[in-house]
Amino acid sequence: MPSGAHRGGPWARPRTQIVIGRVLPVLVMALTVLADLITADEERYDRLLGAAPALAAVTWSVRGTILIGVVAMALGAVLGVISGDPFFPVIAANEVALVVVTAAAAWVSRARLRYERDLREVTAVAEVVQRVVLRPLPPWLGPVDLHLLYVAAAAKARIGGDFYEAVRVPGGVRLMLGDVQGKGLGAVETASVLLGSFRAAVNDAPDLPALADRLEEGLGRYGAWDPDSDAAERFATVVLVEIPDAGAVARLLSCGHPAPLLQHGTDVRPVPFADPSLPVNLSGLLDARHHVEEVPFAPGDRLLLYTDGVSETRDRAGTFYPLEERMSHWVDEPGERVPALLHDELDAYADHGVDDDVAALLVVRRS
Repeated sequence: MPSGAHRGGPWARPRTQIVIGRVLPVLVMALTVLADLITADEERYDRLLGAAPALAAVTWSVRGTILIGVVAMALGAVLGVISGDPFFPVIAANEVALVVVTAAAAWVSRARLRYERDLREVTAVAEVVQRVVLRPLPPWLGPVDLHLLYVAAAAKARIGGDFYEAVRVPGGVRLMLGDVQGKGLGAVETASVLLGSFRAAVNDAPDLPALADRLEEGLGRYGAWDPDSDAAERFATVVLVEIPDAGAVARLLSCGHPAPLLQHGTDVRPVPFADPSLPVNLSGLLDARHHVEEVPFAPGDRLLLYTDGVSETRDRAGTFYPLEERMSHWVDEPGERVPALLHDELDAYADHGVDDDVAALLVVRRS
């Protein structure tokens, strides 16, 4: 799994909740019996026994739910006899009611277990897809260390419209970070197409402009191959980075993407893009060549690539998250701590929590 803040699977529940759910039916029966025995005869609590199998359906198996129901029926009959109730119609009516509740609870438990099994299978498939589409990044490649934060917007999702990749190529490292317009499965589909195009071309493309052209071509070919897909209708902002082994520089090309932050010593500032390209799948609107920016990138320098899920997070007053200012405060923090610090701050800063995909990749020049 990629490093950073990924939420747990949709079927996973905290152990404390499971324990409470298991104990609650037994506790209800025990308290019901106790209340019925210590109170006056005219105060009857045995009718509450029907809650036990109903609660058991939430966490117990089908057999366990039925067992809870049988125990509740036995306790109900005993309490009825102690209270002097006639078997017909009082005790019998109560027993029939418990049978009906237990049967319904067993059906609910069976449906719940089937749903949880299906959800586990879907989650397992999603994890495989994630490993294929968004492969885990190594902690280092060539001359750089890599520290990633990735959070999908959907609370239970593992993949969103933000995407990333880093590949060791002859003579250096090439990286990509991007953001597909929109959300949902269509955005994931577009992201997977762009990732596939990047991986196919990253070793052969002579430079970053050629690599950007291959991304454009790949998305265009996919749209022609599958005209019913909305992937061809979406655009994506992308930043491409090339860090050669020799020479303390980094080369960047922006296709409409937010400017990365470059840290040199205690100085943090955006990379100046004099002529950024249009987003991928929009470049056909203008006849323009890609322009590459080359910036100093010496050992110890840091480069933060991020998507607008970071920079456009707002507080209650509508103020954007001050990313550049916060990065200036973290210049002495170890690189591996920065993604966690950023995630915690975004969660605290957002008025209603982070509601967009978030991707941030901190690249640290090691040598």
